[in-house]
Formats: sequence, C-alpha cells, structure tokens
Amino acid sequence: MSRDTARRGLLVRALLSLAVLVASAFLLLTTDPRLGLDLRGGTQIVLQAQGDADATDRALEVLRRRVDELGVAEPVLARSGENRIVVELPGVQDPEEAVKVLGRTAQLTVERDGKQVMTGEGISDATAAPNPQGAGFVVNVQFQGDAPKTWQRVTGEAACVPSGSPGRQIAFKLDGTVVSSPEVSTDTPCGGGQPGGATTITGRFSQAEAKELALVIRSGALPVPVEVIEQRTVGATLGAEAIEASAQAAIIGIALTSLFLVFAYRLAGFLAVLALVGYAGVAYAGLLAVGATLTLPGLAGFVLAIGMAVDANVLIFERAREEYARKANLRRASEAGFRGALSAIADSNVTTLLAAGLLFWLATGPVRGFGVTLTIGVLASMFSALVLSRVLVLWAMGTRFVAKRPRLSGLHSLGWVRSKLSVVLYRRPWLWLTSAAVLVLVAFSGLLLRGLNLGVEFTGGRMLDFTAGAPVDASRVRAALSEAGFADVVVSSSGADVSLRTGPIDDATSSRIGEVVNSAVDGGARQSSNELIGPSLSSELRRNALIGLAIAVAAQLVYLAVRFDWRLGVATVAALLSDVLVLIGIFAWLGKTADGVFLAALLTVIGYSVNDSVVVFDRLRSLRGARPKAFYPDVVSDAVVQTVPRTVNTGIGVLFVLAALLVLGDGSLADFATALLIGLVFGTMSTVVTAAPVAIWLEQRWPRQVRAVVKKSPAGARV
Repeated sequence: MSRDTARRGLLVRALLSLAVLVASAFLLLTTDPRLGLDLRGGTQIVLQAQGDADATDRALEVLRRRVDELGVAEPVLARSGENRIVVELPGVQDPEEAVKVLGRTAQLTVERDGKQVMTGEGISDATAAPNPQGAGFVVNVQFQGDAPKTWQRVTGEAACVPSGSPGRQIAFKLDGTVVSSPEVSTDTPCGGGQPGGATTITGRFSQAEAKELALVIRSGALPVPVEVIEQRTVGATLGAEAIEASAQAAIIGIALTSLFLVFAYRLAGFLAVLALVGYAGVAYAGLLAVGATLTLPGLAGFVLAIGMAVDANVLIFERAREEYARKANLRRASEAGFRGALSAIADSNVTTLLAAGLLFWLATGPVRGFGVTLTIGVLASMFSALVLSRVLVLWAMGTRFVAKRPRLSGLHSLGWVRSKLSVVLYRRPWLWLTSAAVLVLVAFSGLLLRGLNLGVEFTGGRMLDFTAGAPVDASRVRAALSEAGFADVVVSSSGADVSLRTGPIDDATSSRIGEVVNSAVDGGARQSSNELIGPSLSSELRRNALIGLAIAVAAQLVYLAVRFDWRLGVATVAALLSDVLVLIGIFAWLGKTADGVFLAALLTVIGYSVNDSVVVFDRLRSLRGARPKAFYPDVVSDAVVQTVPRTVNTGIGVLFVLAALLVLGDGSLADFATALLIGLVFGTMSTVVTAAPVAIWLEQRWPRQVRAVVKKSPAGARV
C-alpha cells in the first residue's frame, strides 16, 4: 500500500470517527434515557380477571405479548392470588394509554347478515398502514388455518347481493362494537370471492387508532375480561444506594482498567483509553437512539462489550509487538497489528452478535433486553477498536517524536511471557480432560446435593403490601430487611404505600417481615394485603429463552465450523457448557439466589467463554498453517502460550470493574459481580483445560489434512 493511499484511508476513518462522535454527542445532549424498574421505577397496574387461576394464567400470556408490542422493555408481569395480575411497566410515557390497551378484551368477530362467520383466532397478523384510497389509516389483516377459505366463501356469497344492500356488507366487531363494515367491492366475482388469505379493515382510523387496533388483534384476545382495580407509580426497586454504588464501581473499575492499559502499553494504552471513552459515548447514544430501557440485567451486556472492546485493543497491540520484533518500524508494525488481529476480532464479535440477535428475536423479557444492549455494545466496541483506535494509534505512531522514542510507544517489546516462557502443555491431553471433568462434577454436585435457590422470578412467592401514615422511605425498609436476613426481598414504594415481593415463605416468616417493615417506618405500617404471586418469568418465557439460547449456540457452532473447523467448533461449545455447569454448581454450593440478574450474568459468561476460545483457535489456525507437519498437541500448546498476554491483560481489565462492583455493591449487585467473576476465571480456564484438549482429542480421532501456507517472493520463486 502506498503512503498516499494509507493517508487517504486514515483521513476517511478520521472523518467517519468524527461524524459518529458528533452524532453520539448530539443524542447524549438531547435525549433522556429510559430507565427500568430497578433503576427508576415506573407504573404498576393491578388487573382483576373474571375467571379462575387457569384463565388468569392464559390472560397473563396475552398481556405479556401486548406489553411487548407496546415497546416496553424489561416489564414485570406476575399473577397475584387467584385472579389478579400485577403489571409493572418501566418508563411508560402514557400510563392511561397502556391501561386502555391492556384492558381491551379484543374479542374480534366477523359477521354477515348479523351472523358470525369468523373469529379472531383465524387471524395470524395485523398491521397499520396509510389508506391508499385516501386520508387516514387502515389495518391489513392476514388469515391463517381455514380462515382464508372461509373468507373467500363469505365474500363470494356477499358479492352475489346487489350493491347497497346490507347483505353485501361484512362487519368487523371488536368487543361487540362495529369498528368497520365495508361493502364487498364490485370487482369481486359472485361465488368466487376474494382469495389470498388477507383483507383490509377500513374505518377512517387515525394513525394511533389503527396501531392500537392492529396491536390488540395481533396479540390475541383475552380469554376472560379484565378490570383495572389499581394504578400507581412505584419507585426504583434497587434503591438509590445500590444505584450509586454501581455507578461508583463502574467509575473506579474503568479508571483502574485505564491505568492498567497505560501501564502495560504506555502511549498505545493511553490512546486505547481514549478510544474506550469514545466507545462508552457511542454505545450509550446507540441505546438512546433505539429507545432501549436500561436495567441492571441489560447493563450486563455492556460489561461483556467493555471486555470485548478492551480485548480487541489488546489483540491489536500484541500483534503489533510481534511485527515490531520482526522489523523495527512502529507505523508499519501498528498497521500490521490491526490487519493481523482483524480475523480474531471479527470472529469473536460475529459469534457474540449471532447469540445476541437470536436472543432478541426468539426470547422476551430480560433475555431480550440483554440481547439489545449486547448487540449495541458489540457494534460500538468494533467501531472503537477498528476505526477510532486505529486513527489515534496510526497517527501517533507515525509522528517523528514517537518514532525516535520507541520505548514510549509500548509496542517495542514482546514482553517477558512471549520472550521467556517456553512450556509444552498437551503431551498428555487426557490428564487435562480428566481434571476438567472432575472440576465440573464437583461444582455441579452442588446442584444435586444442595439445589439451586431460584429467585421469585422463577418460583413465584408472596406479595406483601403495607400502608403507612406518611411517605415511606424505601431505602430504610430495604436496609432493615437486609439486616434482618431478608436481603433478597424486592422493595418498591409509592407515597405512603410499600410493596414487597419475596420467594415462597411461610406465615411465620411473613409475620417477621411485617414486624421489620413496621419498625422501619416512622409511625409504623399496616399490612393491607398478603397474596401468593406466580413467577414473572413464566414457563413460556423460560422455554422461549432456552430455545433461543440453544439455537444461538447451534448457530455459533455452525459459524465456527465454517470459519475454523468442526472440531474446534465442538471444542468451543464443550468449554461453554462446562462454564455454565460450573457457574450454576458454585452458585448452588454458595446458596446464592439465581434470579433474573443471575440469568443475565450467565449469558455474559457464555459470551466470555466463546470469545476466549475463538482468540486461541484463531492463533492455532495461523500456527498450523505455517507448521503443517508439526506435532498437533505442541502447536495447540504454542497457541495457548502465545495468547497468554492477551488473556491476562484482558482479564485484568474486566476484573477491576467486577471487583469494584463486588466490594461496593450488595444484594443482587454483589451476586451479579460474583457470578461474572466466577465466569471470568473459569471461562479463561476452560479454554486451556477443556477446549484445547477436546480439540486435540477430536483431531486424533478424526484427523484432517492441512496445507502449508505458501508464500511467494517478489520474483515469484517459492520460499
């Protein structure tokens, strides 16, 4: 590449970086974030269903679909008692509109001559669209099952009736009220009807009316009518102290990570810190742009993305150090570092994006929120490492001042590990696999011997409501419950009312909690209700999340098999599964609560595990292409050893953030940090003790032919 071409490329990236940063700054200054229930609170709606518990559960799933259609991220829905449903909506802009949509029975019927010919169960989809015939909006309806044949028959019969007669009209009724009564068009053949499985509901709807009608039709009819019996605004469930602690932990952790990068890579590390600041701004602006709701589980996606952003810079710098060791030219070494690390960065990010995208499309609730924040975070981290960091590093390394002082760059030396460490790891791979199996069995036995303490999101429990004579300080109630040994209780308040959600408890424990609340509130508090509640993560939601996760893992396996080799893909998935089993088992041994936050941490650990294995196997692919005749276990060993600096430096960077959160946080914040720390340690170990030995075993069992990488000299002679 000529010098002029390189300069033009650098200028284009600089202009792109400037444009993205300016757009991000505009969003940051003009857009307010949407915070979830745990960070800010929201609207709580209590609905009474006119039916038994089974009908209430079915209504709950319809309401969940409606909430998702409303665009509310991270909602909380749970059955309370026999026939009540509690709906908590974070950041809802128009509570009255939400109540209106949730309360609609949405019993859609199609009638002709006063006789019902079809119900809403024959409709698969409904969307709002501008009216092509004039002003206003219409609702386009898609039929399913036998409904297309029924529609064709009914419209064929109506087409035989003279125009203007009532028999030529087909009425659409919603909850018994006619919303549209169009006449079958004159071009419809008598007896032939309208084929195609679709129709359009007209009625001079406004855009908002058309969207609402399409929403309630699309989400399905409530099996029983529901009545709104209570609506109120509730405060944050985490509390100001926990939110402040998490903010302080993030600041301290990022500051320590920045200092470490500067210590390890000097000027290059400082430039990487600047790029990470840009990453934070771009990622946050991306969330604001899509209107995502920020919650603690969602922010877990950012923890993973921060780790990947740090990891990408470390990969680039280690590659640049290798190139500088071959030829002492900082500018060219930096360019080669970016080119050499591109494949590993791309593969690790693509596998993560595959998982995040599938979780978003196939799951709901907090799992879907995790997918949104992770996707945005990964895209922002790629921009930070491959565009912004590249502009800064190539510009700095091309200056005469730095060129004359290579030690200042931080890229002048391979470091002690790469220069001095020489070890053969896998002459007996079965020992590693045996150790890994023993570790997994010991950890996972905790699940069999002690059981996993599932949170209220999974098991249901009780909802206790209290009323005081004055506004309640939720933080005092939360602190008092924590001191009394009830740290897992979720507390939310609204004026003089306070609500508690707990796991399954007996009457004696319920009374004890009531005493603690009464003592923590000035003037005491009177218990107004004590009802059993169902899990907010319903069986359908859990099933969809597991299906989405399984498909995501399968997609990663297919991608890795195409990009690397099926043996390495299987080895990566084996390490991933071992990490999941170890984390679940250790949480069982520790007696920690596995709640929605733990679920987000588990997904983050999966991302870490895959990312670490991909980096090692990318180096393995490169080494094996250069040394096709070498003993395969030794090549795997060299790949692991050569990536040790990257593994250690990336791990330390994320470790600072998690350690700060563990020290400063409590309750769910501390459990979240604990889960990620366990995942970080064992995710790194699993690549060495599980993924690499499995890859060796598969290669010995099903060997493949490897072609040498053939390079050509300028004259064309082979070397």
